[in-house]
Amino acid sequence: MPCTHHKDIAMQPDTPLTRDLVLIGGGHAHALVMRAWGMDPLPGARLTVINPGPTAPYTGMLPGHVAGHYTRAELDIDLARLARFAGARLIDGAVDAIDADARRLHIAGWGDLDYDVASIDVGITAEMPEIPGFAEHGTGAKPLGAFAHRWRRFLAEVEEGTKPPNVAVIGGGVAGVELSLAMAHALRAPGRAPAVVMPAVVVIETADQMTGMGDRARKILRAAMTDLGVTLRTGAGVAQIAKDHVVLADGDTIDAAFVTGAAGARPHGWIADTGLPLERGFIRVGRTLAVEGRDDLFAAGDCAHMTHAPRPKAGVFAVRQAPILHANLRAALSGGRGRIYQPQARYLKLISLGGESALAERGGVAVSGPWLWRWKDHIDRSFMDRLTDLPAMAVAPPPKQIAQGGDAAKPLCAGCGSKIAGDALAAALRVLPEPSRDDVLSRPGDDAAVLDHGDTRQVITTDHLRAFTHDPALMTRIAAVHALGDVWSMGAQPQAALAQITLPRMSETLQTRTLTEVLAAAAEVFGAAGADLVGGHSTMGAETVIGFTVTGLTDAPIGHDGARPGDAIILTRPIGTGVILAAEMAGAARGRDVVDMLTRMATPQGDAAAILSGAGAMTDVTGFGLAGHLMAVCRASGLVAEIALDAVPTYAGAIELSEAGHISSLHAANLRGAPVTGGQGARLALLHDPQTAGGLLAAVPNERADEVVGQLRAAGHDAARIGTFADGMPAITCV
Repeated sequence: MPCTHHKDIAMQPDTPLTRDLVLIGGGHAHALVMRAWGMDPLPGARLTVINPGPTAPYTGMLPGHVAGHYTRAELDIDLARLARFAGARLIDGAVDAIDADARRLHIAGWGDLDYDVASIDVGITAEMPEIPGFAEHGTGAKPLGAFAHRWRRFLAEVEEGTKPPNVAVIGGGVAGVELSLAMAHALRAPGRAPAVVMPAVVVIETADQMTGMGDRARKILRAAMTDLGVTLRTGAGVAQIAKDHVVLADGDTIDAAFVTGAAGARPHGWIADTGLPLERGFIRVGRTLAVEGRDDLFAAGDCAHMTHAPRPKAGVFAVRQAPILHANLRAALSGGRGRIYQPQARYLKLISLGGESALAERGGVAVSGPWLWRWKDHIDRSFMDRLTDLPAMAVAPPPKQIAQGGDAAKPLCAGCGSKIAGDALAAALRVLPEPSRDDVLSRPGDDAAVLDHGDTRQVITTDHLRAFTHDPALMTRIAAVHALGDVWSMGAQPQAALAQITLPRMSETLQTRTLTEVLAAAAEVFGAAGADLVGGHSTMGAETVIGFTVTGLTDAPIGHDGARPGDAIILTRPIGTGVILAAEMAGAARGRDVVDMLTRMATPQGDAAAILSGAGAMTDVTGFGLAGHLMAVCRASGLVAEIALDAVPTYAGAIELSEAGHISSLHAANLRGAPVTGGQGARLALLHDPQTAGGLLAAVPNERADEVVGQLRAAGHDAARIGTFADGMPAITCV
């Protein structure tokens, strides 16, 4: 399956970009807005989504996940896939400040970001900092992601026998009771807790009865709690939480190895410092969901307080706000009129009862049974399907007639997947004359040119990449690391860099914003590597392209020709970027895998190069794939490379996607350029996968291999010994 596209990042529509829309948080309303935006994007608007993590849990399925009915993957909304579908950039971070007058927000660990229109959908928290010991020993039921992670860890500890199956839930409302039933069900699963230990789940409520429900629902829930052995303590306040117990206000104690807070909705603390109009810490919004007094800032979901129609904090309202929010964000960007959101007066509550049974309540009428769980399961899965089974976007039909030798059905991949084929490049380079200057020491085709400067040598290289992410700062970091690879692989210290930036058509305001992000990111990467960003060239064009020319200094450049028989072959980074990027363009890659890979690609390798400074030969693995760059060393050194396929590290998801048929548009050319004998399957195919910001590939004396790999791993690199060089005609074989 070649590189097919949901949204082409590099190629942009001819309409100039003029306005920035920022969605703060990946709540349910924003997830649905992203889907709607992908179906009908607003020309001229650029969309950014900010969320701490590439996924966001769906609240409706959390109790089912806790009980064991759903996996974590089934629980999570894949925001990275939605962002690709919407043509948006996703910033993995958390907003911690907003200056609404300046239309600027701050992202922790990232920096400032300007916007024209923004929306806030960050949910709520159930943390209880006012209770001594909660921060150290408690877990809020919200945010859901952290809660789900800690709950799975606790279950594992119970199974191992390192913690007793004792749980305390603070809060006897609907959320707390539903969680307690799910926890009790999970803890009673066969093999979960030691047979001699009975799970104990206790719900602690300050009122004299369970809250937020009618009498009939209360009776049904109480019976379900009794069946699962859940204890209810009413009229009880919590004074303190310790490592293994909860201290009540009356001095009584409750054994608890896991304590969670589910007593009401609490706003995120940073919102209080924004200067926005608030109601008990929640953002006041009017009929259009715009923040009071503003037409460029909106809020939705649990973090918002609807002044015209106050409602309880419930996911149903966020879901129904989404179409109005989407329409009104478009109106704010384009100068249109907003629509009114009027929430329903009553809504149906569907409450899980631990096992595959549920309770339904509306207007005081309550019924329960397994059929209601099946109905709830259908509703929840249908909602997730809307955000998972994204429609394929219409593409222009191929020409009815094309010249021979072309394939209109194969779009060009970005990154190093769009390189000129190796055979074509080699043929073209043959026409270049040998260097005529005595101070030019390298030949055409080397990784970097080597220039003689008396007592030292200067290496110079250039690289540029077609964008494969909508985030210009992240793309810049990856492009900078990619360009530095040739300098590091030659054993040189980076010296200076020039930038070559092409941006799609955009207003001067967006030009300033974008170039500021690009140059700041580039200066940070090169500065950390010991080089100065000294200038460059910028232009607008049909697509985003970011590149750098980099120089470095060394006394003794490391080439391709110094490998010796018996040398270990060491790789510092996994392979699979081409396959994952091709699959992501087709909407088939898991968002978490993509984000994790991009993060690794943006990680510099200067420390790895220093550890490998004694290598006999070294190169960086880029567009021609691991096999192509390894073959270059084999040919220069006159050796055969014997590879252990299972030892080659791969990015998460790469093998699965390769088996599914996803390949880069450069794969076939790479296969022709560096054939490999032996081996089979997806791992073999990945040897020809074009890499962007790939690892360093080095020949290291066998006796030092284990030490070097250990040092690389200690420095945070996913390094591995993948094979050995041996005598023989230049070739690569799998052993």
